[in-house]
Amino acid sequence: MEKDLKAKLLAGRREAGGSGEAAKEDEEEEEEKYLGKKVWSEMKKLWVVAGPAIFTRFSTFGIQIITQAFIGHIGSVELAAYALVSTVLLRFANGILLGMASALETLCGQAYGAGQYHMLGIYLQRSWIVLFTCSLFLLPIFIFTTPVLRLLGQDDRIAEVAGTISRWLIPVVFSFIISFTCQMFLSAQSKNLIIAYLAAAALTIHLFLSWLLTVKYKWGLSGAMMSTNLAFWIPNLGQLMFVICGGCPETWKGFSPLAFKDLWPVIKLSLSSGAMLCLELWYNTVLILLTGNMKNAEVAIDALSICLNINGWEMMISLGFLTAVSVRVSNELGRRNSKAAKFSIVVAVLTSLSVGLVLFVLFLFLRGRLAYIFTNSREVAQAVGDLSLLLACSILLNSVQPVLSGVAIGSGWQSIVAYVNLACYYLVGIPIGAVLGYLMHLQVKGIWMGMLIGTLIQTIVLVFITWRTDWDKQVSLARQRVNEWIIPESDESKGNTQEV
Repeated sequence: MEKDLKAKLLAGRREAGGSGEAAKEDEEEEEEKYLGKKVWSEMKKLWVVAGPAIFTRFSTFGIQIITQAFIGHIGSVELAAYALVSTVLLRFANGILLGMASALETLCGQAYGAGQYHMLGIYLQRSWIVLFTCSLFLLPIFIFTTPVLRLLGQDDRIAEVAGTISRWLIPVVFSFIISFTCQMFLSAQSKNLIIAYLAAAALTIHLFLSWLLTVKYKWGLSGAMMSTNLAFWIPNLGQLMFVICGGCPETWKGFSPLAFKDLWPVIKLSLSSGAMLCLELWYNTVLILLTGNMKNAEVAIDALSICLNINGWEMMISLGFLTAVSVRVSNELGRRNSKAAKFSIVVAVLTSLSVGLVLFVLFLFLRGRLAYIFTNSREVAQAVGDLSLLLACSILLNSVQPVLSGVAIGSGWQSIVAYVNLACYYLVGIPIGAVLGYLMHLQVKGIWMGMLIGTLIQTIVLVFITWRTDWDKQVSLARQRVNEWIIPESDESKGNTQEV
């Protein structure tokens, strides 16, 4: 009755000619309600991908931390050797393979959005071929680690143990092929909850096996590395079983010889993707190398390592948003919905920025106190406190920059962003850092400030590119990419050699 009465009164006001302002207020209220529902709907879609992706990255990062902790109790030489291999060689391989695998995010995301579900399985198999070939070229680095380190002047004992560890890590390198590709294949379909469950199981098993093999049975380094290999392969086997045994009936039609056809476009996109992400992932490594020549280098490197470790944990959140926004943008471009793609970018950036602002304030407040989690040295803790403002600024920038990289992946701009990264990081950031650190005598602060300037410029450039992009044109390009590489479903099913 009350609603009817209000409706009649409103109608009477409109008939009387005095309804202009009332109607306008009603329209604004409706628009606010619609916008609120739209934001909430997009947030749910975003977190469906971002939540499991963040947890998975934390778990994977945790596996390496657990391994390092147990190896640290074996001996200082073993710890130094593992740190050397994991932070240089393994990160090098990880950067290349993760970067090349990100091409699959573009292809699967856009094909899924366009409704070409049968193509996702073909793209997955093509990516396996490309990444496996790339892994073969990386093998010599891990086989001949000891002589290479000796030539570089590394201590003989460390070089010898590092060679043993690097050979143990060869299966881990090959595990990246299945891990990265299956994660991107499943994320494109918003089916990545299974990835999080498997990652949690692997982390738990790794913790137990590391204790069992290194502490109880005293297998030493072999036990720790054996547990590490199992921790990386257990999720892979689970993901493979899920994909080929009925978890993705629309997108996996079985193994097909058609995966060996038209590989060149995939290779080109994979190479540009690899260049884009590698230039980002290796940026912090350069920061460590430049710090090695500073005065009181040991304290500087310890403090910087702690800061980068904290920054690395925060990056797991940002990389989760990278995955989520690349899926959302590629899906919407594939569906020919440019407005939805733009809206998802805005929501993703603002959400990640909100998380970054909270962490920015938190790390400014805690300052050097966080360092005592990693060290008992008061001198190192004070050095971390001196770097806390730069750490907080890095965290704030990292809450936006990876999201924009995710937009690039979802849109297929990898080659463009690779050039942007090269210019901003290596032609601007590093030279400015070297000048501030060495010539202006600002030491590690100067180097980090230069690196931050490079990241800031890169972020501004990506914001400008994203803002100025004609998204209707991007829809056309995405459709063209899908149509160029498409295989009719009837032909694809005929080409299957094994139906699963």
